[in-house]
Amino acid sequence: MAQVVTRSVGALLLLCCLWAVSLVQAEDPYFYFTWNVTYGTISPLGVPQQVIMINDQFPGPNINSTSNNNIVVNVFNNLDEPFLFHWNGIQQRKNSWQEGMPGTNCPILPGTNFTYHFQVKDQIGSYFYYPSLGMHRAAGAFGGLRVNSRLLIPVPYLDPEDDYTVLIGDWYTKSHTALRKVLDSGRSIGKPNGVLMNGKNKADNDSPLFTMKPDKTYKYRICNVGLKTSLNFRIQGHTLKLIELEGSHTVQNVYESLDVHVGQCYSVLVTANQEPKDYVMVASTRFTKYTLTATGLIRYTNSKGPASPELPKAPLGWAWSLNQFRTFRWNLTASAARPNPQGSYHYGKINITRTIKLVNTVSTVDGKLRYAINGISHVDPTTPPKLAEYYSVADKVFEYNLVKDEPAAVDEQKVTLAPSIINATFRNYIEIILENHERGIQTWHLNGYSFFAVAVEAGKWSPEKRKNYNLLDAVSRNTIQVYPYSWAAIMLTFDNAGLWSLRSTMAERNYLGQQLYISILSPARSLRDEYNLPDNSLLCGIVKDMPKPPPYSA
Repeated sequence: MAQVVTRSVGALLLLCCLWAVSLVQAEDPYFYFTWNVTYGTISPLGVPQQVIMINDQFPGPNINSTSNNNIVVNVFNNLDEPFLFHWNGIQQRKNSWQEGMPGTNCPILPGTNFTYHFQVKDQIGSYFYYPSLGMHRAAGAFGGLRVNSRLLIPVPYLDPEDDYTVLIGDWYTKSHTALRKVLDSGRSIGKPNGVLMNGKNKADNDSPLFTMKPDKTYKYRICNVGLKTSLNFRIQGHTLKLIELEGSHTVQNVYESLDVHVGQCYSVLVTANQEPKDYVMVASTRFTKYTLTATGLIRYTNSKGPASPELPKAPLGWAWSLNQFRTFRWNLTASAARPNPQGSYHYGKINITRTIKLVNTVSTVDGKLRYAINGISHVDPTTPPKLAEYYSVADKVFEYNLVKDEPAAVDEQKVTLAPSIINATFRNYIEIILENHERGIQTWHLNGYSFFAVAVEAGKWSPEKRKNYNLLDAVSRNTIQVYPYSWAAIMLTFDNAGLWSLRSTMAERNYLGQQLYISILSPARSLRDEYNLPDNSLLCGIVKDMPKPPPYSA
């Protein structure tokens, strides 16, 4: 009898091994989307205006995916001008060809289509997409992009009853073309006209944005998709338990409200444990001389009455916001896809090989407003720099390293308009200092990576400030805010070959030059490090009619 049992166990082990091998060999799932991008007319602030819609939706449809899924989006551009989508926060491992930025992709021309194909590889979290050319984001075409954890990987909280996306952002009643003309004429676009929450400005008693069952817990993914203004988010009568921040599980602190800066996303848990009635979500401007507010309604399924007219107030001052930033901590015990630089989660023990200090400036060039980084105000060339590198004609398109690792002294600074691309060594561990000498808040985003946000402090940075870095559990994320007359420090390994944008998340600053690209080339030109140019890639500029270079080797 014992012999029979042994054979059964052996056969079972063999079957398990074969099943595991088949899982490894099986390709990750594909999800296909067809998007028609068109103009439409709506009145989000009570004034009819032209917006950009996706499949007649404003905001655009949510993408709901799971870690390692392949996302295929066929985009038909039915506008009267070129168009691109950017997938904000998706790391695009080895694949900057799908970034949808003017530094990596030729635009989708009117009346044509292009298919994006990217994999949300080893990622989880809350993100969004938006149009990256001109001032298109001011007209819409943005939407939520969520990446769920695979079922085999536990998350550090119970499954919520439902999962909601909340897109908040400032809004202008002028069209994107009118705003672009204002910037091209050398002026600022000024203050926004209002704030929207999922495309609406005011709570609608007849149409709540979300419903909640009594005593159930819900996940809310909150993203600031606006153009220039930090917002504070809060829910009447409820607290927010932070669980995830731009792809990282966090220590689960509880907040009355959260400051959400431009381009940032948070996931929180909200429990329906209050009196059964309606409640109001509030998003209002921060760090401005004016106050603009958007509201949205949450309704308990057993609601017995309307929401209170008294709305919760926003906090005051940027010191409150800085202190809140300091409470954000990475959950080091959570099981999830997360960055693993040089084989260690102990990022604070990795030797820094290069420090890059970047200072944002505002100036005028030929009487027109421009924004710059270390004196260089970026201009997109007609040939995307990534294509120029791939076709070995970079020297005909741009000059590397106009932005220096250390900015010039303030009295020596002058602003130069040029494509801004810096070189970085593959797999080097880098420290980047973002220093803000202005009285307004700045927010920065890096494509292709998550970085460790190790410090934000008032004043100017110096090497002695490193003693104040959080070298244990700083959150790994892709955006960072820099408060007025303050600095921020981030650390990361440049292990993702490609061309990646580091830029202001504020649309007018980005449009007028406050961005640069970081080129990380694989010395081996190997498919292990970077994918080849996709066969369906659009070509433009000087590479349009050139023969395709030999592909990378395996």
